[in-house]
Amino acid sequence: MTRRRIAVVTSSRADYGHLYWPLRLLEEHPGVDLQVIAMASHLSPEFGMTVREIEKDGFPLAARIESLLSSDSDVGMAKSIGTAVLSLADVLGAMRPDILLLIADRYEMLAPAAVALSLRIPIAHIEGGEISEGAIDDAVRNTLTKMAHVHFTSTETARARVIAMGEEAWRVHRAGAPSLDHLRRSQLLDRGEVEARCGQDLSTPPLLVACHPVTLEQDTTAEAAALFAALEELAATAPIVFCFPNADAGSRALIERTRDFLGLHPNGRMFVNLDAVTYWSLLRCVEVMLGNSSSGIMETASFALPTVNVGTRQRGRERARNVLDAEANPASILARVREARSPEFRASLAGMSNPYGDGRAAERIVAVLTSVELGPALLIKRAVPLSPENHS
Repeated sequence: MTRRRIAVVTSSRADYGHLYWPLRLLEEHPGVDLQVIAMASHLSPEFGMTVREIEKDGFPLAARIESLLSSDSDVGMAKSIGTAVLSLADVLGAMRPDILLLIADRYEMLAPAAVALSLRIPIAHIEGGEISEGAIDDAVRNTLTKMAHVHFTSTETARARVIAMGEEAWRVHRAGAPSLDHLRRSQLLDRGEVEARCGQDLSTPPLLVACHPVTLEQDTTAEAAALFAALEELAATAPIVFCFPNADAGSRALIERTRDFLGLHPNGRMFVNLDAVTYWSLLRCVEVMLGNSSSGIMETASFALPTVNVGTRQRGRERARNVLDAEANPASILARVREARSPEFRASLAGMSNPYGDGRAAERIVAVLTSVELGPALLIKRAVPLSPENHS
């Protein structure tokens, strides 16, 4: 039997945590020749050289794409896309996989998608159909959806949205968010093990902050001023720990601001890189998560962890009832943190479920990738007929 060559592109610690279990099941499948391509911040010492995590996990690295410019600007982001296209054209041109698997909405994913389209390589895309109105991620995600030939959505609403974009229903599969597979398949750590790995005392549950640049704003860190003003007041009530921001325009300014904050409040710390299991285990040990990360929407619900979502970055994304939205001003943020900490709010989360899935996304994704018909039937997308109301 000819094995199906499936290439998977991963560009950061965040998407690798989501891709881990699909990668593991693809690697174990006797009918798959798995080709992992690591690029962008995976190869950056500043962002933790997370390519080492992929190597430690034993996945075959078919290529390493040096593409992330040492920059903190939107021009640097745009040039990074171009740099990636040049290298990926050579890699994918030589590899010619049967399917290329991409995930989510990072701007650098435009590069492999554009190259695959030029080379007539079918694209499978995970986590389309979602909304994040305050970031360029929203446009990137929708662009990848229209370039892709197979879709794996996290929710039923996202599936309906992808179909509404004109994608044929047979191509669109509700799989769930693969990051949630860690809850079912991975062995999470107890508090002592998390403390040892993170070097942080968790006897007093800290606040966990994940704040990324808001890439549709002219000043991508403008909303961070309100968050840090609120954190100055919150620092007296609990330790505050930070996750490193994404490699977007403004990330270095956020990193410097965080380091300055921790210089004044040394009972917290910043984690440059946490592997998926450590990160998930940390979520069980914190009091509240706040910031503007999609993780606060998609993953904290699995622990009924109170989450304060700040500003516009995640506006429009489906959320469970553990998420409280705050405007980007200190008073709103502090009011929402008080609500999140209240016994009444925490009690209201009892029995809640996560709309993003049941921890079985990887097996659904792999089942489709290994069985979908290749060739013109997959590559040639047919337009969905317009309904009468579309003509008005």
